Amino acid sequence: MSLAFRLAWREMRGGLAGFRIFLVCLALGVAAIAAIGSVRMAVEAGLSAESTTLLGGDAEMRFTYRRANEAEWAFMRDRATAVSEIFDFRSMVISPDEERGLVQVKAVDSMYPLYGAVGLSPDMPLADAFALQNGLPGMVVDQALIDRLGLRIGDLVQLGAQSFELRAALTFEPDGGASAFSLGPRVLVHIDGLQNSGLISEGTLFETSYRLALPPGTGLARLERDAKDAFRDSGMRWRDSRNATPSIARFVDRMSDFLILVGLAGLAVGGVGIAAAVRAYLERKREVIATLKTLGAGRRLVLGIYLVQIGALALVGIALGLVLGAVLPLVIGAFVGNDLPVPVVFAIYAKPLAEAALYGALTALIFTPLPLGRAVDIRAATLFRDAALGRGGWPRWPYLLVIGLLTATLVGAAVLLSGSLRLTLATAGGVLAALVVLSLMAWLTMRLAAWGARRRILRGRPAFRLALGAIGGPRGDASSVILSLGLGLSVLAAIGQINANMQATIRNDLPAEAPAFFFLDIQKDQIDAFGEIAESDPGVSRISSAPMLRGIITAINGVPAREAVGNHWVVSGDRGVTYADTLPENSTLTAGEWWDADYTGPPLVSFSAEEAGEIGLVVGDQITVNILGRDMVATVASLREIDFASLGINFVMVFNPSAVSGAPHAFISTVYAEPEAESRLLRNLTAPFPNVTAISIREAIERGARALEGIALGIAGGAGITLLTGFFVLIGAAAGGERARVFEAAILKTLGATRGRILFSFALRAALLGAAAGLVALLFGGLAGWGVMSLVMHSDFTFNLQVSVFIILGGALVNLAAGLLFAIRPLAVRPAQVLRARD
Repeated sequence: MSLAFRLAWREMRGGLAGFRIFLVCLALGVAAIAAIGSVRMAVEAGLSAESTTLLGGDAEMRFTYRRANEAEWAFMRDRATAVSEIFDFRSMVISPDEERGLVQVKAVDSMYPLYGAVGLSPDMPLADAFALQNGLPGMVVDQALIDRLGLRIGDLVQLGAQSFELRAALTFEPDGGASAFSLGPRVLVHIDGLQNSGLISEGTLFETSYRLALPPGTGLARLERDAKDAFRDSGMRWRDSRNATPSIARFVDRMSDFLILVGLAGLAVGGVGIAAAVRAYLERKREVIATLKTLGAGRRLVLGIYLVQIGALALVGIALGLVLGAVLPLVIGAFVGNDLPVPVVFAIYAKPLAEAALYGALTALIFTPLPLGRAVDIRAATLFRDAALGRGGWPRWPYLLVIGLLTATLVGAAVLLSGSLRLTLATAGGVLAALVVLSLMAWLTMRLAAWGARRRILRGRPAFRLALGAIGGPRGDASSVILSLGLGLSVLAAIGQINANMQATIRNDLPAEAPAFFFLDIQKDQIDAFGEIAESDPGVSRISSAPMLRGIITAINGVPAREAVGNHWVVSGDRGVTYADTLPENSTLTAGEWWDADYTGPPLVSFSAEEAGEIGLVVGDQITVNILGRDMVATVASLREIDFASLGINFVMVFNPSAVSGAPHAFISTVYAEPEAESRLLRNLTAPFPNVTAISIREAIERGARALEGIALGIAGGAGITLLTGFFVLIGAAAGGERARVFEAAILKTLGATRGRILFSFALRAALLGAAAGLVALLFGGLAGWGVMSLVMHSDFTFNLQVSVFIILGGALVNLAAGLLFAIRPLAVRPAQVLRARD
């Protein structure tokens, strides 16, 4: 190895032309993974550093539709130095011009906020913003609501049955990240200001949060155990500063895991470029390899020389990628760090850089043995005869074994570091399958091109014959082009299909008749009058109403729910609960029997069949549901299929009336109306019932679509790195074949071909190869889209032709651009100069 190092170093001093693409491909892939991991660590560090501020306390106890009782208050007062009570609910505000808007109300006490400070414009203490003036309490609202309703500071705004004076715009909410998903802008009021609003009463939909400031050194884990032991049957939910914003943390984790896997796909594309660069470099060294072998150098020595060179270049490429991946988040943070919705601590983090370096090193090692093994094993006499080094055939089995072991190591590392076995294996399998199919497509394209170049139908079309002959020739670059471009386009095609189908699900796959509004918090003494007003409107086609409570599944067959079924969404929070004496509409009984209309025995429940199957619930099982702090054990009497796609009133759990009808509750209604009647209907139904909240289905769908577009844009950005890497591989392939095109152009010019015909032949060659890569991307994009939509999201999949056409055209145009870029020199060189040098 010492001799190999000396010879490698001497040869490297003579220059390493042709390895620029090698370095770019490796550096881009490593940089993408390092940058994604660094951003993830920055967000996690920000969330950890600001955990108490984001949560609004050191710990939080939450209850659904009720306030804490005396025992719960005593528990909190005995352990905390301060306690802040907060109500959170949806409602409607009415402007002086009778304009209405859905808002998320946070009613706070005088202790709020325990940590951090609320930002107001104009700047003032929060107590002054809430203080009574001229008999009216104050209100603080988000600037978005001020703009939408045309409000001004000092306006009187109605919330429920209470009028408030708008005192300030909310510019910063310190604990905003800890809030649940909101359907409207934020409104802050004092709890005392809601006394006459009619919005907080038994049966209305609200949540209470109790933020605790704890003495230093308090053990959060032990305190959590004590709270859950004391109130396990009360429906209390616990959260503390160890995981202040679980939804944000989960979203960041899932997005970064997915984007890192996209980055690995980009590294696979770069691996194709690495293999091509190694092969091209070794071809230029064939005289050196032949001379070494003639002088007695063995296979191991030659292998050692070029492994040292390639390893040194790989280290340089990885180092460049790490520098870029570490610096890029810092640059982004300098420009937009203060505008991000979550706290972020941008810094250089060792862990993501180490992961990126590991991925880069394994990728370089995986794609090097194939061309290197072919070069080392070829005979010296063959090299002296100017044979095409590294083309055709397979290297000996040890090289293939090394490639297999390195690939398994890479996949294992990705599984271990991402923590997502299923997603990682699916990505690895997809990339491997794509590489195999793309290799077959390259082989098929070359064979078809060689066959087509000899067909009589192309007589008189020399440009076509030249293009096909070049593609099918032994020195063609079809393999590199189709592999690199096809894999990059496959990733982009998959994302395009998934995004198109998700947009279609949100915007287009609605039922033929969808409700215009959901109305919440209709009280028992209002439901009849509410129905009469709605039905009297000529634009209303029908109205459907149901009682609504909220309950938490705490146990299944006596076993705590989380222990019985894990983290299934049905047991992860409170669920909607209703009661009915007959089978609800949009439901079909699949197992068991419905109770009699006059049944008054032990509690019975009908459960959604799909969710029951997922958690292993069958007819006859018992579930414990906590409603308003009281546990109720009910027997599963039936399972039913629910049509959630109808957007009508559907509940996972339906009880017999005598079981829950005595509990305080309100009603929910869906109103079906013509679009032109929506504004009138909203005014007519909320004016006499100011406590009722209206949710526009159309606006909710548009909000969801906008959020989805933002996510899709971020994912597409990650996929863009893959495509950019593929483009550089194309440039490398085009640059590597420039000498051959120079000689080809010289021969054609000598035979009388014009520059235009030669250029057209080059362009046609590039377009055909790009289209071939696009066709494979079409296949894998469709398969990946179907897999994600059908198997992960359990939604229908429709192949999007527009995305497909864009992918094929994009593949052809990208390769065309790369090909034409390197067609300039061959067209400019004089034939005599080329042929004399060749001779």
